[in-house]
Amino acid sequence: MDIKAIMCDVDGTLLTSEQVVSPFTIEMIKAAREKGILFGLSTGRDVNSVQTLLKEWGIEGLVDSIVGTGGAEIYDYVLNVEKSSYPLDGELIKDIMKHYEGMDLNFAIPYDGILFAPKDDRHIQMLATADKVPYQVTDFDEFLKEPKPKLIIVCDEDYMDKVIERSQTFSNDKFKSSSLKTASVLYEYMDPRVTKTHGLEEVMKMHGLTMEQLCTFGDADNDYDMTLNAGVGVVMANGSDKTKSVADYITDDNNHDGIGKFIQEHIL
Repeated sequence: MDIKAIMCDVDGTLLTSEQVVSPFTIEMIKAAREKGILFGLSTGRDVNSVQTLLKEWGIEGLVDSIVGTGGAEIYDYVLNVEKSSYPLDGELIKDIMKHYEGMDLNFAIPYDGILFAPKDDRHIQMLATADKVPYQVTDFDEFLKEPKPKLIIVCDEDYMDKVIERSQTFSNDKFKSSSLKTASVLYEYMDPRVTKTHGLEEVMKMHGLTMEQLCTFGDADNDYDMTLNAGVGVVMANGSDKTKSVADYITDDNNHDGIGKFIQEHIL
Protein backbone atom coordinates (compact mmCIF):
# COMPACT_ATOMS: atom_id res chain seq x y z
CA MET A 1 0.00 0.00 0.00
CA ASP A 2 1.32 3.44 -0.96
CA ILE A 3 -0.28 5.15 2.04
CA LYS A 4 1.01 8.64 2.89
CA ALA A 5 -1.77 9.73 5.28
CA ILE A 6 -4.07 8.07 7.83
CA MET A 7 -7.24 9.87 8.94
CA CYS A 8 -9.48 8.43 11.66
CA ASP A 9 -12.96 9.09 12.85
CA VAL A 10 -12.96 9.56 16.63
CA ASP A 11 -16.07 8.21 18.38
CA GLY A 12 -16.64 4.49 17.94
CA THR A 13 -13.46 4.27 15.86
CA LEU A 14 -10.26 5.63 17.38
CA LEU A 15 -11.60 5.92 20.94
CA THR A 16 -12.44 2.85 22.99
CA SER A 17 -15.65 2.82 24.99
CA GLU A 18 -13.52 4.23 27.85
CA GLN A 19 -12.96 7.32 25.66
CA VAL A 20 -9.20 6.85 25.23
CA VAL A 21 -6.89 5.56 22.51
CA SER A 22 -5.45 2.17 23.45
CA PRO A 23 -1.67 1.91 24.15
CA PHE A 24 -1.09 -0.50 21.23
CA THR A 25 -2.87 1.77 18.74
CA ILE A 26 -0.85 4.74 20.03
CA GLU A 27 2.37 2.79 19.40
CA MET A 28 1.28 1.96 15.84
CA ILE A 29 0.38 5.62 15.19
CA LYS A 30 3.86 6.62 16.39
CA ALA A 31 5.45 3.98 14.13
CA ALA A 32 3.48 5.22 11.11
CA ARG A 33 4.50 8.85 11.76
CA GLU A 34 8.14 7.78 12.09
CA LYS A 35 7.82 6.45 8.53
CA GLY A 36 6.71 9.91 7.41
CA ILE A 37 2.99 9.07 7.23
CA LEU A 38 0.67 11.90 8.23
CA PHE A 39 -1.80 11.08 11.00
CA GLY A 40 -5.01 12.98 11.58
CA LEU A 41 -8.61 12.97 12.74
CA SER A 42 -11.79 13.29 10.67
CA THR A 43 -14.70 13.83 13.01
CA GLY A 44 -18.11 15.36 13.55
CA ARG A 45 -16.74 17.10 16.65
CA ASP A 46 -15.60 20.71 16.22
CA VAL A 47 -11.86 21.38 16.01
CA ASN A 48 -11.69 23.37 19.24
CA SER A 49 -13.22 20.65 21.42
CA VAL A 50 -10.98 18.02 19.80
CA GLN A 51 -7.86 20.05 20.58
CA THR A 52 -8.79 20.30 24.27
CA LEU A 53 -9.15 16.50 24.54
CA LEU A 54 -6.03 15.28 22.67
CA LYS A 55 -4.03 14.96 25.89
CA GLU A 56 -6.84 13.11 27.68
CA TRP A 57 -7.14 10.72 24.73
CA GLY A 58 -3.39 10.03 24.87
CA ILE A 59 -2.51 11.40 21.43
CA GLU A 60 -1.27 14.92 22.14
CA GLY A 61 1.62 15.70 19.77
CA LEU A 62 0.70 12.84 17.43
CA VAL A 63 -1.98 14.60 15.37
CA ASP A 64 -0.85 16.37 12.19
CA SER A 65 -4.26 17.50 10.96
CA ILE A 66 -7.87 17.71 12.13
CA VAL A 67 -10.90 17.70 9.84
CA GLY A 68 -13.69 18.77 12.18
CA THR A 69 -17.43 19.42 12.17
CA GLY A 70 -17.95 16.70 9.59
CA GLY A 71 -15.66 18.39 7.05
CA ALA A 72 -16.54 22.05 7.60
CA GLU A 73 -13.39 22.87 9.62
CA ILE A 74 -9.70 22.17 9.07
CA TYR A 75 -6.78 22.69 11.41
CA ASP A 76 -3.37 21.58 10.16
CA TYR A 77 -0.52 21.57 12.69
CA VAL A 78 2.20 20.89 10.09
CA LEU A 79 1.31 23.76 7.78
CA ASN A 80 -0.26 26.01 10.44
CA VAL A 81 -3.48 26.34 8.43
CA GLU A 82 -6.92 26.95 9.91
CA LYS A 83 -10.06 27.28 7.78
CA SER A 84 -13.81 26.73 7.85
CA SER A 85 -16.48 26.59 5.15
CA TYR A 86 -20.22 26.40 4.42
CA PRO A 87 -21.95 27.16 7.74
CA LEU A 88 -25.73 26.96 8.04
CA ASP A 89 -27.74 30.19 7.99
CA GLY A 90 -29.27 31.03 11.36
CA GLU A 91 -32.77 31.40 9.89
CA LEU A 92 -32.51 27.92 8.39
CA ILE A 93 -31.50 26.46 11.76
CA LYS A 94 -34.49 28.11 13.43
CA ASP A 95 -36.76 26.72 10.71
CA ILE A 96 -35.38 23.20 11.26
CA MET A 97 -35.91 23.49 15.00
CA LYS A 98 -39.49 24.64 14.51
CA HIS A 99 -40.13 21.56 12.36
CA TYR A 100 -39.41 19.35 15.40
CA GLU A 101 -41.61 21.24 17.87
CA GLY A 102 -43.41 19.07 20.39
CA MET A 103 -40.93 16.20 20.17
CA ASP A 104 -38.92 14.73 23.06
CA LEU A 105 -35.48 15.95 22.01
CA ASN A 106 -33.03 18.80 22.32
CA PHE A 107 -30.70 20.66 19.96
CA ALA A 108 -26.97 21.34 20.19
CA ILE A 109 -24.58 23.46 18.15
CA PRO A 110 -20.84 22.84 18.65
CA TYR A 111 -18.98 26.16 18.57
CA ASP A 112 -15.65 27.28 20.07
CA GLY A 113 -15.33 24.05 22.04
CA ILE A 114 -18.75 24.38 23.69
CA LEU A 115 -22.09 22.69 22.99
CA PHE A 116 -24.72 25.43 22.85
CA ALA A 117 -28.32 24.39 23.54
CA PRO A 118 -31.65 26.26 23.71
CA LYS A 119 -32.67 24.49 26.96
CA ASP A 120 -31.20 22.40 29.77
CA ASP A 121 -32.37 18.79 29.90
CA ARG A 122 -31.13 15.18 30.16
CA HIS A 123 -30.38 15.05 26.41
CA ILE A 124 -27.80 17.85 26.37
CA GLN A 125 -26.42 16.69 29.73
CA MET A 126 -25.93 13.19 28.30
CA LEU A 127 -24.18 14.47 25.17
CA ALA A 128 -21.90 16.82 27.08
CA THR A 129 -20.94 14.04 29.50
CA ALA A 130 -20.38 11.46 26.77
CA ASP A 131 -18.25 13.79 24.62
CA LYS A 132 -16.52 15.45 27.60
CA VAL A 133 -17.44 18.85 26.18
CA PRO A 134 -18.97 21.65 28.30
CA TYR A 135 -22.45 22.84 27.38
CA GLN A 136 -24.12 26.21 27.71
CA VAL A 137 -27.79 27.15 27.49
CA THR A 138 -28.23 30.30 25.44
CA ASP A 139 -30.81 32.44 23.66
CA PHE A 140 -30.87 30.94 20.16
CA ASP A 141 -32.59 34.01 18.67
CA GLU A 142 -29.46 35.99 19.57
CA PHE A 143 -27.00 33.13 18.99
CA LEU A 144 -28.31 32.44 15.47
CA LYS A 145 -27.89 35.99 14.17
CA GLU A 146 -24.65 34.61 12.71
CA PRO A 147 -24.35 31.36 10.69
CA LYS A 148 -23.26 28.27 12.62
CA PRO A 149 -21.42 25.10 11.46
CA LYS A 150 -24.21 22.56 12.00
CA LEU A 151 -27.25 21.61 14.07
CA ILE A 152 -27.37 18.42 16.14
CA ILE A 153 -30.60 16.81 17.31
CA VAL A 154 -30.14 14.79 20.51
CA CYS A 155 -32.70 12.18 21.52
CA ASP A 156 -33.06 8.77 23.17
CA GLU A 157 -31.95 5.82 21.07
CA ASP A 158 -35.46 4.33 20.90
CA TYR A 159 -36.82 7.72 19.75
CA MET A 160 -34.52 8.02 16.72
CA ASP A 161 -36.98 6.44 14.27
CA LYS A 162 -39.49 9.21 15.07
CA VAL A 163 -36.80 11.87 14.42
CA ILE A 164 -35.88 10.30 11.08
CA GLU A 165 -39.55 10.07 10.11
CA ARG A 166 -40.10 13.76 10.94
CA SER A 167 -36.95 14.71 9.00
CA GLN A 168 -38.47 13.36 5.78
CA THR A 169 -41.05 16.15 5.68
CA PHE A 170 -38.65 19.07 6.21
CA SER A 171 -38.03 21.51 3.37
CA ASN A 172 -36.92 25.11 3.03
CA ASP A 173 -37.36 27.07 -0.20
CA LYS A 174 -34.54 29.51 0.49
CA PHE A 175 -31.74 27.38 1.93
CA LYS A 176 -30.42 23.90 1.24
CA SER A 177 -29.40 21.45 3.94
CA SER A 178 -28.59 17.77 4.22
CA SER A 179 -29.21 15.58 7.23
CA LEU A 180 -28.29 12.14 8.52
CA LYS A 181 -28.09 9.99 11.63
CA THR A 182 -24.52 10.18 12.94
CA ALA A 183 -24.90 8.09 16.13
CA SER A 184 -27.62 6.08 17.84
CA VAL A 185 -28.79 9.25 19.65
CA LEU A 186 -27.65 11.98 17.22
CA TYR A 187 -29.18 13.33 14.00
CA GLU A 188 -27.41 16.23 12.25
CA TYR A 189 -28.08 18.97 9.71
CA MET A 190 -25.30 20.55 7.64
CA ASP A 191 -24.77 22.34 4.36
CA PRO A 192 -24.95 19.67 1.61
CA ARG A 193 -21.52 20.72 0.34
CA VAL A 194 -19.97 19.71 3.68
CA THR A 195 -18.73 16.12 3.88
CA LYS A 196 -15.72 14.50 5.46
CA THR A 197 -14.46 13.90 1.91
CA HIS A 198 -14.61 17.65 1.23
CA GLY A 199 -12.35 18.36 4.24
CA LEU A 200 -10.01 15.46 3.52
CA GLU A 201 -9.53 16.50 -0.10
CA GLU A 202 -8.47 19.95 1.14
CA VAL A 203 -5.94 18.49 3.57
CA MET A 204 -4.48 16.06 1.06
CA LYS A 205 -4.16 18.80 -1.55
CA MET A 206 -2.40 21.09 0.95
CA HIS A 207 0.20 18.36 1.53
CA GLY A 208 0.64 17.59 -2.18
CA LEU A 209 -1.01 14.19 -1.80
CA THR A 210 -3.88 12.44 -3.56
CA MET A 211 -6.95 10.72 -2.11
CA GLU A 212 -5.48 7.45 -3.44
CA GLN A 213 -2.67 7.83 -0.89
CA LEU A 214 -5.13 8.16 2.00
CA CYS A 215 -6.28 5.44 4.40
CA THR A 216 -9.38 6.26 6.46
CA PHE A 217 -10.92 4.52 9.46
CA GLY A 218 -14.59 4.99 10.33
CA ASP A 219 -17.69 3.38 11.76
CA ALA A 220 -20.93 5.37 11.35
CA ASP A 221 -23.09 6.47 8.42
CA ASN A 222 -21.35 9.85 8.30
CA ASP A 223 -18.11 7.98 7.47
CA TYR A 224 -19.67 6.46 4.35
CA ASP A 225 -18.42 9.09 1.90
CA MET A 226 -14.82 9.17 3.14
CA THR A 227 -14.71 5.36 3.18
CA LEU A 228 -15.91 5.34 -0.41
CA ASN A 229 -13.52 8.05 -1.63
CA ALA A 230 -10.29 7.16 0.16
CA GLY A 231 -7.65 5.03 -1.53
CA VAL A 232 -8.13 2.56 1.31
CA GLY A 233 -11.36 2.80 3.32
CA VAL A 234 -11.36 0.73 6.51
CA VAL A 235 -14.44 0.25 8.69
CA MET A 236 -14.55 -1.04 12.25
CA ALA A 237 -16.30 -4.33 13.08
CA ASN A 238 -18.73 -2.23 15.15
CA GLY A 239 -19.51 -0.03 12.12
CA SER A 240 -22.85 0.53 10.40
CA ASP A 241 -23.97 -1.79 7.62
CA LYS A 242 -24.17 1.16 5.22
CA THR A 243 -20.54 2.18 5.71
CA LYS A 244 -19.31 -1.42 5.77
CA SER A 245 -20.90 -1.88 2.34
CA VAL A 246 -18.26 0.38 0.70
CA ALA A 247 -15.27 -0.64 2.84
CA ASP A 248 -12.09 -2.03 1.31
CA TYR A 249 -11.40 -3.76 4.62
CA ILE A 250 -13.23 -4.51 7.87
CA THR A 251 -10.95 -4.40 10.92
CA ASP A 252 -11.47 -5.33 14.57
CA ASP A 253 -13.74 -3.15 16.71
CA ASN A 254 -12.76 0.01 18.58
CA ASN A 255 -12.26 -1.90 21.85
CA HIS A 256 -9.87 -4.44 20.32
CA ASP A 257 -7.21 -2.29 18.58
CA GLY A 258 -8.86 -2.37 15.15
CA ILE A 259 -6.83 0.61 13.94
CA GLY A 260 -3.55 -0.47 15.50
CA LYS A 261 -3.80 -3.99 14.11
CA PHE A 262 -4.56 -2.72 10.60
CA ILE A 263 -1.66 -0.25 10.64
CA GLN A 264 0.72 -2.99 11.82
CA GLU A 265 -0.45 -5.60 9.30
CA HIS A 266 -1.04 -3.51 6.18
CA ILE A 267 0.74 -0.12 6.40
CA LEU A 268 4.01 -0.55 8.30
